[in-house]
Parts: sequence; C-alpha cells; structure tokens
Amino acid sequence: MSLRARMLTLGLRLFTKPRLAKMTDPAELRAAMERFTRIALRPAPGSVAMPLDLAGRPALSIRAGSPREGLAVVHFHGGVFLAGSPQTHLPMLSRLAKLAGVTVIAPSYSLAPEHPFPAALRDAQAIWDALISQGYRPENLVLSGDSAGAALAFALLAKLCARGTPPAGAFAFSPWFDLTGASPSVRDNAAADPMLAGHRLPDAAQFYLQGHPADDPEASPIFADFPGCPPVLLQTSETEILTDDALRMEEKLRQAGTEVLLQLWPGVPHAWQMMDGLIPESREALRDTARFVTRVLTVPPQRSDGS
Repeated sequence: MSLRARMLTLGLRLFTKPRLAKMTDPAELRAAMERFTRIALRPAPGSVAMPLDLAGRPALSIRAGSPREGLAVVHFHGGVFLAGSPQTHLPMLSRLAKLAGVTVIAPSYSLAPEHPFPAALRDAQAIWDALISQGYRPENLVLSGDSAGAALAFALLAKLCARGTPPAGAFAFSPWFDLTGASPSVRDNAAADPMLAGHRLPDAAQFYLQGHPADDPEASPIFADFPGCPPVLLQTSETEILTDDALRMEEKLRQAGTEVLLQLWPGVPHAWQMMDGLIPESREALRDTARFVTRVLTVPPQRSDGS
C-alpha cells in the first residue's frame, strides 16, 4: 500500500469512521459527500459532463477526448441508498471515461428514506430502458455501480439476464450485495475497516428497506440468479466490512459458468476508486477497470445459437 494511502486510511480511521458511526440524519451524509467531492476531488482534465434527462431523472453524460460512438458505461453511484449523486462520482467517472475511451452515463435515482425500496430499482430499470429506446444496444453497454449502487446495478443485471438482453459486461466497486448483513467480513473486518462501521449496516439497510425482507433478490442480488451472465469484474478491499459480499458473488457467478475477475486490494478503504488524485491505488484500479471495459466492448457477444 502506498504512503499516501496509508496516510489517507489513518485520517479516515481517526476522523471519518467515528463520524459516520454516529450519523443518523441522511441529510448530513448527503452534505458530507458533496462537500468532500467539492474540496478534495477534481474531474479528469479535458473531460466534459453534459446534463441528461433519463426517464425523468437527472443524469450526466461524461466524455473525455473522442470516445468511441455508441459505447457506454452506465454507472449507479453509491451512498448507502441515502446519499450520493452523479456529481459526487464525477471525478472518478470522468477519469474512467478518459482511460476507457467511452462515454460514461451517471444517472441519479430516488434516495431513501423519502423513497424506500423498490423506488431506486424501478428508476434503474426505467433509466436502462430509456437508453435502449434512444438507440443504445445492450451489447454496447457495460453496467456498473459502487457500494449500494452495485446492489442496484446487479439487481438490474439479474433482470436483464432473465430477459435475455444482458449488457456486454458488468463491474462493481466495493459492492454491497447482501443487505441481510450475513457476510462474515461484516464482523471479521469491523476493526480493520478504516471507514465503515459494521454495526451500522442494519440501520442503513432499514432506511432503504423500511421493513421489506432484506433477502429479496431485488434488494440483495447475492440471492438473485444470473442466467447467461456476461463477464464480470469485482474490486474490493481485503480489509473492508463488505469484502465477503464480493467473494460470495464471485463464487456464485463462477459456479454458474460466468467469467469473473475478482481483485482483492490490500489495505485500501471502501470505494477507494473514488479517490482519484489522492492515492495511486485509485488510478491503478480505474486503469484495470478501463482494460476490462475495453475488452468486453471489443469482443463480439456470444449468442445462444452459437453464431
């Protein structure tokens, strides 16, 4: 782990983790995420973010240089279903757009607790369908998300696989795939995680679920099926409380015959990919992701008839 990453994780452990552990007001979390992005992060040089309306939801179309036309990554932001926006994730996604040479589409979605489950997933479905109606082809899109956004992305992925119209690939950063909190790392990494407090996960889940069963596959895609799933990239930290969510999904998909690349990064904090410009591990992870995106958008999709 780099010196800058060590310094960052120390700061997170001393200041951010105790504060997050005590937060009870979603508005406070929203403001904190927006403030951190504004103060600490910058979009990639030469990138442009254009506002979009997708199924009535604000979104950003993020480009850098001359992206390949008709190809895009559709990324659902994290924020425990309570916070985050296309703007909080613009620095990370603009860097990915630059590295991968494709447009990155960053939608907003309805946030809890004002809009509990399944509002966010319904938004995600409508946003995807709107992109298809605008002329995008599923095989020219990559579906992705970080943290809670990964739960949305993979719940949507399960639906697209069941329809027989999967994207070219999917990836997840520090995914929260199991809202029941059953992954052993929630307990085992409680002390090691420099940012997230495992004992607050049930509270965060209930802000979103509001009594709905946490093992519903549409809420926790670890319980979903992914027939005909395209290639998947999973990146997680070895020391975060959600490590096993990624490990369990990797095992589940691999047993079903899906091509899965799992990357375990030592010591870095949850969703470290967002910290582009602060720690070198972020840029390295985004470069790996860009290579994955380039590969799955270059290889012709396999069709069920073998042609």
